[in-house]
Amino acid sequence: MINLLLLIPIIGSLIILPMSNTIDSQNKMKKIALTTSLINFFISLFIWYQFDSSSTQFQFVSELPLADQFNFCHLNFGIDGISLYFVLLTTFVTPVALLSNYTNITTNLKFFLISFLLLETLQICAFVSLDLLLFYIFFESVLPILFIVIVIFGHGNDRFRSAFLFFLYTLAGSLPMLLCILMIYNYIGSTDFQLISLYSISLDSQKILWLGFFIAFAVKTPLYPFIIWLPKAHADSPLAGSIILAATILKLATYGYLRVLINFLPDATNYFNPLVQTIAIIAIIYASFSTIIQQDTKRLIAYSSIAHMGVVVLGLFSNTIQGIEGGILLALGHGFVSPALFICVGGIIYDRTGKRIINYIRGLATYMPVFTILFFIFTLCNTGIPLSLNFLGEQLSLIGIWQQNPIIACLGATGIVLSACYSMFLFNRLSYGNLSPSLPPIAKDINRREYYLLLSLLIPTVVFGILPNVILTSLHTATSALLYSVA
Repeated sequence: MINLLLLIPIIGSLIILPMSNTIDSQNKMKKIALTTSLINFFISLFIWYQFDSSSTQFQFVSELPLADQFNFCHLNFGIDGISLYFVLLTTFVTPVALLSNYTNITTNLKFFLISFLLLETLQICAFVSLDLLLFYIFFESVLPILFIVIVIFGHGNDRFRSAFLFFLYTLAGSLPMLLCILMIYNYIGSTDFQLISLYSISLDSQKILWLGFFIAFAVKTPLYPFIIWLPKAHADSPLAGSIILAATILKLATYGYLRVLINFLPDATNYFNPLVQTIAIIAIIYASFSTIIQQDTKRLIAYSSIAHMGVVVLGLFSNTIQGIEGGILLALGHGFVSPALFICVGGIIYDRTGKRIINYIRGLATYMPVFTILFFIFTLCNTGIPLSLNFLGEQLSLIGIWQQNPIIACLGATGIVLSACYSMFLFNRLSYGNLSPSLPPIAKDINRREYYLLLSLLIPTVVFGILPNVILTSLHTATSALLYSVA
């Protein structure tokens, strides 16, 4: 089953590759890419249905025949309770990203579609890899594709600087992780997950390894002070790039915290917990205040992502079941709500007005009532309103960290208040008042494609917010085993 998840997007890319760029061929390429991504999503749902939530072992394990030829790297893949939902999120968001730019990408369309299909395969590979070196390879493999996407399909003359900043920041941050993987291979003679988990590493060695891995994951999250690349990358990338970046690329770091730091280096994680919590609090408060003063709508959503990921990190490093499960839930909720907000401001509003500066946009409620209602619902979800998945994630994360340090929990809760400030500020300025004279006439509300896109992101946000046990049942066994191994 895992082999199908990895191969189907590649097969779709190979089908699209020889096609010409005529109008008829472009329509066929779009349908092929969308169908391919939807097939992959249904396969991931079948894996979820077949998944045994009572087991702590990796399931659907698949080892490639070439594995015997690589002594330093085992090409095997598997899914457990932690990686399952990140795979589901990846397969769910990919067709949403393709549909978001379904009509406004005409130049180099073939390479645009192939890029996102390959991104889907590479991200799934990172989430299901059972070898540390293999995880690093796929962790970094998304960088060149996203770099090309930002440069070719991005907006504005500053996209080149943003693409280079994104590429160099994340590449340089990941070099310490590569050195740490080589150190582990030197210690153990293997980078296989199961062998590493059986090996006892001294505390001093764990501290060195932990710092190397943490730098890589902190840049990708991002945490303060490594946050400058994310708002620029979001602002200058196409809408589909922003959706993938917010929904799944940032979750590679979330998965890395769980899979590597907490799992393999538990003593060092416990030692550095106060440091991580302090950095996360600084990221939450700094990013929240930075969000309030933003005038570019896409930059505003990007800075809010940094604040939400800070709460995720607080939950993951709370050393409690509630905190870790809350961090995962908030990561999933952010993967639904943040792409929806990017579709609202970077897609629907930008397509009709050609503007992203808040001062130039107002009065949309008069001409776009259906859009305003959906925009308002997602704005509330972004603030963590009850009955949304974001609310449960934030509450469980803060409850988990409260058990360890109430002061840190109170400081982290300020992010909820500040998120309400900048979210409602954005909604009120764009939706109410007289129509801005800087705007062209708005003739229509959202179309059917945009409506179904937002609805597809709203349904899981609300359903899982009301019925969280659908996710928590599978998570509980995996997170409990993670903490018991730490203890």
